Amino acid sequence: MRIERMTSSPSFVAGSIVVTVIVLIAVLGPIWLPDPTAQDPNALLAGPSGTHWLGADQLGRDTLSRLVSAAGTDLRIAILALITPFLVGVVLGTVAGFFGGWTDTVVMRVIDVLIAFPFYVLVITLVFVVGAGERGVYVALAVVGWVTYARVIRATTRVISGQDWVTAARQGGVPTWRVITRHVLPHTLTQAVVLLASDVIVVIVAVVTLGYLGLGVRPPTPDWGSMISDNRAFITTLWWLPAMPGFAVVLTGIGFALLADGIADVWRVRR
Repeated sequence: MRIERMTSSPSFVAGSIVVTVIVLIAVLGPIWLPDPTAQDPNALLAGPSGTHWLGADQLGRDTLSRLVSAAGTDLRIAILALITPFLVGVVLGTVAGFFGGWTDTVVMRVIDVLIAFPFYVLVITLVFVVGAGERGVYVALAVVGWVTYARVIRATTRVISGQDWVTAARQGGVPTWRVITRHVLPHTLTQAVVLLASDVIVVIVAVVTLGYLGLGVRPPTPDWGSMISDNRAFITTLWWLPAMPGFAVVLTGIGFALLADGIADVWRVRR
């Protein structure tokens, strides 16, 4: 029945196909493509050819190899950067929504402070403070990214906690941890997972933006943002050099957006 719901959702099917293809290319592509950091002095700013399918950049590095390698880098960073915010947001949102009182007040006041600043401005500022590179990206997103999950989980937890079956379980002497894990989280995590799928887009854009500003992945590791930044001067002549990584970002965003919408459709039918 669950498989039938998945296959009956066009968004889920299309998103799954796009995301799967991108992940497979990112994982398997580097096996048969040339070294993305290798420089060919005879192919400086070369156009597409049988040797370099998408041409070469100003250092003679194969554009296709760098594009595929950058996909693996950005996806890896985005996924790893979401783990801590997701877990922290679920825990804090559940505690605040279930227990209420001063716990809820403290969590919500911290959330109010963080959402008072634009997301990307706060992330860029934190990376400046912590230091550029992957470590700075992880720390910045861990500090900022949990807010959305906590707000969603808190709201749904408050609704579920007021249901009759939860009240009966609490008054019947069921341990609090069991009430939360058995009766609350199964109903609230669905919203968080849907948000997680869509939040991948936000994090990828943040990683690409930091790479464009020189605050993300350090050279010579390929990154979509740094590829756009390095080749922006050739937008009117060798347009594919900055355009292809931009197209990759857009395609990845569309894939995860469709997947998130499809997951929501599947669980909406189930509920």
